[in-house]
Parts: sequence; C-alpha cells; structure tokens
Amino acid sequence: MGKIVIKAAVLFDGKGKSENKYVVIEGEKIIDVTDKAGQYNYEGYITPGFVDAHSHIGMVREGEPWMEEETNDITDQLRPLHNPLNSIYMDDRAFKDSIDFGVLYSCIVPGSGNLLGGQAKVIRHFAQTVKEAFFKDYGYKMALGFNPRSTEDWKGIRPNTRMGIYAVLEKKFNEILIKKEKADLEKKKKLYELDKKKREDKENKITEKDYKFEKEIIEKEYEFNFTEEDKKYLELLEGKKIAKVHVHKEDDVIYLIDLVKKYGLVATADHTGDVFHKEIFDKLGEANIPVVYGPIGSLGYKTELMHAYYQNTKLLMESKAFYGLMTDHPVIYSYNLRDSLKYFMIYGLNDAEAISLITYKNAKILGIDNVVGTIEVGKLASLVVWDKHPLTFGAYPKLVLGEGKILRDNTI
Repeated sequence: MGKIVIKAAVLFDGKGKSENKYVVIEGEKIIDVTDKAGQYNYEGYITPGFVDAHSHIGMVREGEPWMEEETNDITDQLRPLHNPLNSIYMDDRAFKDSIDFGVLYSCIVPGSGNLLGGQAKVIRHFAQTVKEAFFKDYGYKMALGFNPRSTEDWKGIRPNTRMGIYAVLEKKFNEILIKKEKADLEKKKKLYELDKKKREDKENKITEKDYKFEKEIIEKEYEFNFTEEDKKYLELLEGKKIAKVHVHKEDDVIYLIDLVKKYGLVATADHTGDVFHKEIFDKLGEANIPVVYGPIGSLGYKTELMHAYYQNTKLLMESKAFYGLMTDHPVIYSYNLRDSLKYFMIYGLNDAEAISLITYKNAKILGIDNVVGTIEVGKLASLVVWDKHPLTFGAYPKLVLGEGKILRDNTI
C-alpha cells in the first residue's frame, strides 16, 4: 500500500488529544495531520506506538530454562564493553506479544547485578534480526543499592556492602580522570614545544607539511593512552552518554544525586520504587535527573522494596521530577506497559497525560522524541489504531504500524 489515510475519532498525539483528525502516511513517515475530511483506509482511536523505557526483552526469553537467560554477566562489577544486543534473540515470543498491544520500542539493558553491567540500547521490536532491531546507542546501565552488593559470590572484586561497592565505583572513575588529566598535560606540553619550535627555530625552520605531520603524531599518541574500556568510561564522565542507574531506596537516590554532581554525569534514576517521600522526587527534579518509574504492581521480593507502594505514584506526580514508565520486562510483561497507567490515573492523571507517559515522555527521556513518541508531520509512522478508547480495559489494536509498515491488520 502506498499512501495510508487513517481517520481518528480521537487522536492522542503523545502530548494531548483532539477529535476527528486524519493522519496521512506515505512511506515510513507521517506527511499530514489534518481535520479536512476525505477518503480513508482505517478509522479508530489513534495513539503513537508505545515506548518501554527499561526492559530486558529478548534477554530473558519465553519458554527457555532460567539458566539460559542473559541479563547479567558474572565476570566483574564493571563491564562497560558488554553490548546487550549480543545477548538477545529476536525470536523471543515476547516481541510478538508486545507488538500485539502496541509496544514497538524499548531500551534494553543488562541486569543490575553489577555496578556497571554494560551498555543500553534502544531497539525496535518489529525486526527479524538484531542488526535491524538496533535503533539508538543510548548509554550505560549502572546499579546502586542492594543488587550489586548481593552478588558477592560472583567473580571479580565483590564487596558485600554499599560503602564497598560505591568505593569501587568512585575509585575507578577517579583513576580514569587522573589518567586523562595526565594524558592531556603531556599532549599540551608536546603541542607547546612543537609550536615553539615553529616560531623560534629560524635555521631549521619546520615546514607546514612537517608541522602538520608532527601534530597528527601527537594526537595519535594521545589516543593510544586510552583503552576501549577507558573510552567508554570517558563517555560517561564527559556527559556524552547517559548513566541509566538502577536505584530503589531513598538513601541510594541521595547518593546518586551526589554522584552526578561530583562527576558531572548525565543520568536517569530507574525504578525508585521505594521512594515514599515527595521531597526525594523533588530533589531528583532539581538535579535534572529524570525518573524511569516502575515496575508497578510486581512482587516486592526484597527488603529494598518494602515501601514500594502503588500510592507512591501520587507523590511522583506531585513532584518536580520529569518521569516516564517502564515494565522491566519480564518483571512485568512488556505488553502490559499500558496497564501500569491505571496507578497514575487513580490519582488524577487524565487519559492524554497517561498515554504521554509511555509515548512522548519515554521517547524524550531516551532521546528519540525527534522521530517517534508523537504523531506529527515528519515523524516516523509508528502508531496504533485502537477499536475503542485505548485505556478501556478491553481495547485492542485494529492496526499497528511500525515506521510505515503494517505489522498487524486486525480489520481483515
């Protein structure tokens, strides 16, 4: 099919809602959103495709023994080179199920048994291979609190206290920063001597060609100071990539805020289930640390979750924090992302604001809101046409589009 026109009885565009709109799609993009009536191919209630901001989908797979899951690597506390794309299988049934309910993208991360478990990647759920699934290189998964200190029987340096694991993390950050400072000083010194030679050596005047060559050598020698692991840490420490930090309890949240200030990190606070004072959420907002909240409604299976009340959503809503929502699949299944919105709606979030949590706001947190998360001209045509109001208990997609491709057509 070439051009697709969809009539929206109600359009939830990711930021608000309107009625009797027509969404026009050509190729992989939305080319028009209009109230001018005309012929159309489909009709219903329209939302953007849903985005899960924190998931292990494809790493913990349906129908496999638990020992085959690949969320955590037990070799060391600090594993910045680990790429979760190398530990997912796209034939995991959970991908199919998530598409059935409009969840089209997720940020996949390693587990939380390590201080720095690996990289964070945004993926498409509607892909045949991992290469096709890759959507964006996001940042790094880090973990604070109980989880990394509970893995003392794993390999590597494994402190069994929070003070121990935090000391390991800061020691590593400090070593990298000192290493870079030394390399910067050495490079600065060499460049100064080269410039001095160019200015002052009249008898053996250096040519522009030789000057350029020697400068390139200095730059190359500088790069050789850093291993691939060093470069990954520097991406974090220079704020080029996001630290996606697993954290639940309030005291660990305060540590995260201090860590971000001390090292200039750009971070999100993922989970925060045990935060039960509005002031803590306010502090995250004041520190410009977005919250990726959840999973909501799962078993509080450890002391760290003793205050993980669903009522805490009200405190988050009333706070200064910018927040989105996660499933932490398979803790809550990816296709149940929409269901978690009820805990916010109980405390007054309206339908458009609720849908925004798992569309625009999650996309913004993940840095993909320029292409998905809203229904606007120029955005990718990743959207869902529902048979009834999408937050009705029995609502089901009539049509699911992923970047212009029909993924589900239940009207046939």
